[in-house]
Amino acid sequence: MGIQTGLLRGVVTAAAAIVFVVTWSSGFLIPAFATVEVAPLTLLVWRFVPLALVLLVIVDMSGAGKGVTAHDLRVQALIGLFAQFGYCAAVYAAVAIRIATGTVALIDAVQPLIVAVLVGPLLGMRVRAAQWAGLGVGAVGVLLVVQSQFGSSDAPPVAYLLPIGAMVCLIVGTFLQRRSTVQTGVLVTLTIHVTVTAALFLVIAAAAGQLVPPASGSFWLAVVLTALFPTLAAYGLYWWLLRRVGITALQALLFLMAPATAVGGAVLLGETLTLVTVCGFVLCAVGVAAVLVVEARMQRASLNPPRGRS
Repeated sequence: MGIQTGLLRGVVTAAAAIVFVVTWSSGFLIPAFATVEVAPLTLLVWRFVPLALVLLVIVDMSGAGKGVTAHDLRVQALIGLFAQFGYCAAVYAAVAIRIATGTVALIDAVQPLIVAVLVGPLLGMRVRAAQWAGLGVGAVGVLLVVQSQFGSSDAPPVAYLLPIGAMVCLIVGTFLQRRSTVQTGVLVTLTIHVTVTAALFLVIAAAAGQLVPPASGSFWLAVVLTALFPTLAAYGLYWWLLRRVGITALQALLFLMAPATAVGGAVLLGETLTLVTVCGFVLCAVGVAAVLVVEARMQRASLNPPRGRS
């Protein structure tokens, strides 16, 4: 019975990880289409505002927010300010100035190494030697993917500060969530983050005169897609997996964003996909597998500690 339960848990976690990678990568690809004829800020407003209203109604009707204190709201609002508002603003700006989508995904690909360095001093956690090796192999794979696409954008060099800024925002939000004693459910967490983000984008778009949406059906299709996939599915799974598999394993999954986004960019946008890119994919997969295998062994060891001598 225990074996069956463990197997089911593993299958659910693996399926969630796959969906997470695909939906998070869509957050780079959809804006590349949708921001061709509309300002990124306009799309961001209508991605978040209607979704915030829907989530608030669901939380209210379901009673999921019962027991949430003002302190919980403040903490989660701060996390959402970094992990969602800051991250999305920087990513959309980078995509809008036509940095290749695979290169924009570098913001997620570099993040695992930075997080691995910080988990010790900030969280008191240990990254095993085999995990460091896996992170290193994955990093080499990411560099190959990004290098193969680096020349496909005519954006000025300073524009690459935008992906770096997005990476920093997501790292800060992730560590704030991991260190926090606030334990709101995923639905409440996502609702607070989306609501804070929607309010900020609404104010900024109104001040910039970019609040009025176009009437085109393609715009509203993009709104629905970005609300469902990179927001609800990807962010919801991000916080769920953070609790399920831990910060190191979750960060390792981010190595797969650059390959997944590069494939999507090649198929949907005609971006460069070379043999070097494919080699990078393979190294990313090997690096992620190494980290996840070690993490799984550590979890099994913690659940079944060796018996002490009597």
